[in-house]
Amino acid sequence: MALTQKRRPLPPIELLEVDEIKFGPSVDLIHWARDTFIADDASLRNDDHRHLNQATIGALWTNVPNGRAGRSVIGQAERGLPPAGKWLRARIERQILDWFGQVPDFILTFDAHYARQCSDAEFCALVEHELYHCGQERDLFGQPKFRKSGLPAFSIRGHDVEEFVGVVRRYGADAASVRELVDAAKAGPEIANVSIAQACGTCRLRVA
Repeated sequence: MALTQKRRPLPPIELLEVDEIKFGPSVDLIHWARDTFIADDASLRNDDHRHLNQATIGALWTNVPNGRAGRSVIGQAERGLPPAGKWLRARIERQILDWFGQVPDFILTFDAHYARQCSDAEFCALVEHELYHCGQERDLFGQPKFRKSGLPAFSIRGHDVEEFVGVVRRYGADAASVRELVDAAKAGPEIANVSIAQACGTCRLRVA
């Protein structure tokens, strides 16, 4: 059975056939992500992303290879505008406005070469991994935070679990606070069994 009801968007061929640096905005990719994972009637709806119904998201394809320490980066999630010096921030804002017509709450960037050849399951895992990084701030009691406008307080979210295998092996899942992850792994995948975390630029930046 197909993973999605709607054919996934692909990066344009012309972006892959040039040697110069290219970044191309994709409205279709965001429409597909909303129709697949976020909307109330999404084909693979995930309630974990419900706050993104109120978020603006931009997506970019790129032909620029990325990676570090011998590992490729094929996806990355960022806030719309990074903290930077006044001119640098203004220059980045001008480029973002040229791409999207506004400064989105989040910008997702994907490796066009990978997206052209990966399976549907791998692509879904990649896009949803980056959507998980598009988070909502939490208060001291773990409740979602909101701005005065009533909109969610958006932020880049880290992983639910960051622990050494050795600690879990020596002290167990409960002591290492990874019981939910262990139980989820035992239950098996709800959609597809693929691994994407090591190829996420957002993850790589957080451990740099």
